[in-house]
Amino acid sequence: MTFDRRIFNFAAGPATLPEEVLKQAADEMLNWRGLGTSVMEISHRSKEFMEVYEEVIQDLRTLMSIPDSYEILLLQGGGLGQNAAIPMNLMPLAKNGPKADFIVTGVWSEKSYKEAQKYGAANLAASSAAEKFNTIPARSSWNLSSDAAYVHYCANETIGGVEFPNVPDVGNIPLVADISSNILSKEMDVKQCAVWFGGAQKNIGPSGVTIVIIRKDLLGHSMGITPTIWDWSVQANTQSMINTPPTFSIYMAGLGFKWLLKQGGVKAIEKRNQEKADLLYNFLDQSSLYENRVTKEYRSRMNVTFFLKDENLNAEFLAQSNAAGLVALRGHKAAGGMRASIYNAMPIEGVKALVEFMRDFERRA
Repeated sequence: MTFDRRIFNFAAGPATLPEEVLKQAADEMLNWRGLGTSVMEISHRSKEFMEVYEEVIQDLRTLMSIPDSYEILLLQGGGLGQNAAIPMNLMPLAKNGPKADFIVTGVWSEKSYKEAQKYGAANLAASSAAEKFNTIPARSSWNLSSDAAYVHYCANETIGGVEFPNVPDVGNIPLVADISSNILSKEMDVKQCAVWFGGAQKNIGPSGVTIVIIRKDLLGHSMGITPTIWDWSVQANTQSMINTPPTFSIYMAGLGFKWLLKQGGVKAIEKRNQEKADLLYNFLDQSSLYENRVTKEYRSRMNVTFFLKDENLNAEFLAQSNAAGLVALRGHKAAGGMRASIYNAMPIEGVKALVEFMRDFERRA
């Protein structure tokens, strides 16, 4: 199937990017800043690229109000890489041997929990697996350890469409937040967590760079087995450049940050994201064909999951939506059903078009 126009891409990641960003990257591809070459072809240690790097760091600090007491790393390896790096850098801080607590609310936090078991004791403090990851366990039910180095949670579960409405309170224990799929989608108080991490391929730019925001007092405690590339202290001391960083992804992230600043920053985009989510959820709630199964207070504003009550219609729904230029609506294989990812770059026109298609499909079903 081919199109002669831009489609509305509801993919969960790599995800849709702002058209303005793509056009600028295209315009600069062959001759970036008058150098007669692309940004991908210059040294990562050159004066020109270091200017890009510093702008990216500063713009992210501005967008998220990140204080100087936090280090920002621009790494490779994605969230899965950090699932290993986090325990290797933080578990040694535990009082009685390497240990951490995990709140498991979906596939991604479950992966974090299982990976950490390789490096120390991973305590399953709470889980919504019995509820098919359609909710978040009540805070009063969490069985937190008194001697854990940190508590890990996933702020937004991309696959199940479950999102924490607020940062949970875990007392004085350092809190680690996976924000891969809702970074920069809403205002977050950076000081509420010790570590924030996430890939760029959902709300920022193309895949390739992983952002890690770390309270500086937590650097320098890595296990002896920690590979150099995963040692946060080493990376912090070399501006994330112990090897060649993902230069094009960093450059594209920078364009994404500039675009977001032009939109009015995170506060403005949060309002727009809420409007998009409300539009889609309000339709789902009054529908006789579609349903969302997530507890209302924990519904994701980024990844709206839904099911056709008559699943025999799934194939036809996907075929017709694809033909209409509403693509990548098939849910993850682990969850089934459908999923519309409506990240920062998805315009409200895309959500309106989806709702109109779904309404028409329901009328004809």
